[in-house]
Amino acid sequence: MGPTRQPVTDHPVLLFDGVCNLCNGVVQFIIPRDPEGRLRFAPLQSEAGRGLLAGHGLSTTSLDSVVLVEDGTVYRKSDAVLRVAELLGWPYRAATVAHVVPRTVRDGVYDLVADTRYDIFGKRDRCMIPDEDVSDRFLD
Repeated sequence: MGPTRQPVTDHPVLLFDGVCNLCNGVVQFIIPRDPEGRLRFAPLQSEAGRGLLAGHGLSTTSLDSVVLVEDGTVYRKSDAVLRVAELLGWPYRAATVAHVVPRTVRDGVYDLVADTRYDIFGKRDRCMIPDEDVSDRFLD
């Protein structure tokens, strides 16, 4: 396998575990709440996902965190979730009040969910294939 390329986009990109049912459900939740299509998506397992991870010095094999890449800034775990809420606007922006909670506590809750997500929500055999009407919002 050759080197992975970092995709070029002028949109924030949310990297998610493409085989996780919870993660796929979150992406499906976000899409209609972002009618302008500002956010782009890529599974962590995809070439685009691996390229963005590698391009920002992150592991391409660890799939335990959602990652948001925006204008060269990388948000992980609870910071990524809160930044997405902020980008979605009202009423989701209200969730950013959680920034008053120390990151270690927020990420601890995040890690608990991440560690049990397959047990609770299940896992797919392969990454989701987006519907044709939103496929332009997915990299790869």
